[in-house]
Amino acid sequence: MIPEVTDRSFDPIIENSPMPVLVEFWSPTCRNCRALLYELDRLSEEREGEIAIYKMDVTENYQIPAEYEISSLPALALFSKGKFIQFIGGIGKKSAIESALQKALVLRERPTSVL
Repeated sequence: MIPEVTDRSFDPIIENSPMPVLVEFWSPTCRNCRALLYELDRLSEEREGEIAIYKMDVTENYQIPAEYEISSLPALALFSKGKFIQFIGGIGKKSAIESALQKALVLRERPTSVL
């Protein structure tokens, strides 16, 4: 089961995580959100220790969704080393999410060249 993150617990979780963090912004009334949670639950089981996955209920938390300008649900945000990396497509199967995560993390870790 995907743990809940709140406005209050968000910053400490993101900043102190030794691994990348994926957050689903969701609402209990959103069917696509619940379907995505199922896929994320599967991903979480398979990638335990590699990526931390959390969910944030936007009907109970307003500050963080506003800061990241969440305007449609579900929304997936990827963080690494305490910093926002990018949004990942919100609706998808586990394999599509894994592929997007891999691309985002590889691009983030690639050293920049100096000309």
